[in-house]
Amino acid sequence: MADQWLETLITATPQAGYELAITLSRRGVKYTQPDPEVLHKLRPEYANSADALTAASQVIAINFQTVAAANNYWRK
Repeated sequence: MADQWLETLITATPQAGYELAITLSRRGVKYTQPDPEVLHKLRPEYANSADALTAASQVIAINFQTVAAANNYWRK
């Protein structure tokens, strides 16, 4: 991996944590398939698939669980 972009999983709020979970999910896709041409070619397939969209939501949820745990579920 060339650039170091993830410095921490700690976020100020659950909303920021959820946005980080989405970023983690999107970065995972780009890391797995680094060719932008292929990504754009495949997008119509998964963008119109209920199963693919549900799977994407599941990945975000799993990443959000990780971020939430790292933040002690934002307990003070």
